[in-house]
Amino acid sequence: MFFLYFVISFVPLVIFSATMNVVLENYFEGRNEQNLLYQANKLAGTIKTSNYLTDPSLSAKFLNDLDEKSVELTARIIALNADSQVIADTNRAETGKILIIPEVLDALQGTAAANLHENVGKIYASAAIDGNNGETSGAILLVYGFNEVYDLLASLSHDWFILTIIISIVIAIIVYITSSHIIRPLSRLVDSIRKIADGDLRERVNVKNKNEIGVLGNAINIMAEKLESDDSSRSEFVSNVSHELKTPLSSIKVLSESILLQDTAPEEMYKEFLQDINSEIDRMTNIINDLLSLVKLDNREAGINLKDTNLRKVLISIMKTLYPLAKVKDIELTLEADKDVIIEADETKLFLAISNLIDNAIKYTPPEGVVKVTLENDHQNAYISVADTGIGISKEEQPKIFNRFYRTDKTRDRETGGTGLGLAITHSTVLLHNGSIKVISKEGSGATFIVRLPVKQNKEDNK
Repeated sequence: MFFLYFVISFVPLVIFSATMNVVLENYFEGRNEQNLLYQANKLAGTIKTSNYLTDPSLSAKFLNDLDEKSVELTARIIALNADSQVIADTNRAETGKILIIPEVLDALQGTAAANLHENVGKIYASAAIDGNNGETSGAILLVYGFNEVYDLLASLSHDWFILTIIISIVIAIIVYITSSHIIRPLSRLVDSIRKIADGDLRERVNVKNKNEIGVLGNAINIMAEKLESDDSSRSEFVSNVSHELKTPLSSIKVLSESILLQDTAPEEMYKEFLQDINSEIDRMTNIINDLLSLVKLDNREAGINLKDTNLRKVLISIMKTLYPLAKVKDIELTLEADKDVIIEADETKLFLAISNLIDNAIKYTPPEGVVKVTLENDHQNAYISVADTGIGISKEEQPKIFNRFYRTDKTRDRETGGTGLGLAITHSTVLLHNGSIKVISKEGSGATFIVRLPVKQNKEDNK
C-alpha cells in the first residue's frame, strides 16, 4: 500500500514537472517568434520608408539605426539586398557575403518566417523589404539567442526537481503514516482470524473505530461468537447423545446380568426382563433414527422431494393417526381447515414434522384437555398452528426448545418415551422448506406453535 500510494502521488509530480518544462519552452518559443516576426516586419517597413537601400549616402545612418535597434531587441540584425548579399550586419561579421538560409529565401519571396534552430540555440525571424515598384528589394533578418531561455528553463527544471523531491518526501511520510494507520488494524484482524482458524474461538478483535475496518472487526467478532456458540452446542450435543445412549445401555446391561446370574429364575421373569431389554433397544433405535434424520436434514443429504401438497389432506391423515393417543387421555383433538391449501413441499418430511408438533401437544396436555390444529393461508404463505391447553413453556425455556435433547420436563419425557429430538427435527424440516416456526406460551397456560410455509419454493434454495 505504501508503494502504491507513493507511486500514485510521485508519478503525477514527475509528469507535471516534465510537462511544465515542455509547456514553458513552447510558450517562450512561440512568444519570441511572434515578437521577432513583428519587429522584423516593422523594421522592414522603416527601412523602406527611410530609403536606406536606395540612397548610399544614408548607409552610415542606416548602420547606426540597426545598432541601436539591435541593442534594444538584444538581437543581431542583418540586412540583405535582393541577391541575398549582406549589406549591413550589426556584428560586422557577414557584410558583403551571400547568406542563404530558409528564412532569407522565404523573405525574398515575400513570405515572413520565424523558426527556432535548436542546434545553434537561436531564433531566425525574417521579413521582406518592399521596393518602390512593389517588388522585393531585400530582406531583414533578426537573430535572437534562445540559450538564455534554455538556461531559464534549466533553472526552473532544477527548482522543480528540488521541489518534487521535497514534496515526495512529505508525501512519503504522509503515505507511510496513513498506510500504517490502515495496515496495523488489518494486521491485527489477520492475527485474530488466524487464531480463530487455529481453534481459539475466544479470540476477539479490539474495535476502536467505526470505519470500514471497524465494521469488518465487528463482523469477525460476531462470526467468532457464533463459532464459539456452535462449538459449545456441538460439545453439548455429543454429551447429550452419549447420555441418552448410555441410559438404555446401562438398563440392558443390568437386565442381562440379572438373567445370567439367576440360573433357576422362573420363565415369567425371563420374559419380563427380555421385554424390558426389547423396550430399551427400541428406545435406542428411535434415538439413532432421529439422529440420522437430523443429520440428513442439516446436511441436506436426503434432498427434498418437492411436489404439490394438499396441506388439509396431510393434516387430516395426521389427525387420524394420532386420534387414538388423544382418545386414551380423553383429549379433544380438533382440526379447523375450511379449504384445501396447496403448497410445494416434501410431503413425507412435512408429515413427520407436523406429527411431532401435534404428538407433543397431546403428550404435554393433561387428560380432558384440548388440542386444536388450524390451517390458514394467504397469497404467499400457509400457516399451521397447533394450540394446546397443556403445561405451557416458560419464557426462559422457549429459546431452547428447538435444541436437540432439550426437555422442559425430563421425567415426563421419560414416561412418554420421547427422545428430545422431535422439535429439533420439526425445526430443521421447516427451515429446509424456507419457512419459520415460533412458539407463543406461558407456563401453566398451554402453548401455541405457529408454522409458516411458503406456497412456492425457490428451487435454487433447496439444492
